[in-house]
Amino acid sequence: MTILPGQTYVACHPMDEGRRIRIESHTPGHATAHIVDADTGKRPRWIRTSVLHPTPTTRAGHPRRTGYALESTQ
Repeated sequence: MTILPGQTYVACHPMDEGRRIRIESHTPGHATAHIVDADTGKRPRWIRTSVLHPTPTTRAGHPRRTGYALESTQ
């Protein structure tokens, strides 16, 4: 999966109430990405790229309960 600046992700856990994040920067090969809140652009922070997923479901077809699922590419 390619992680690019401008992509938005939505929280998979139902109690997070659809929290959205936006990728600000990511260096290929690094294990972290710099993110901000997608709606406000505030709260800059680093996040592990291992919690970013391309789909909201697992390979077995079950809904993900952790991490963030890709919402849009730009």
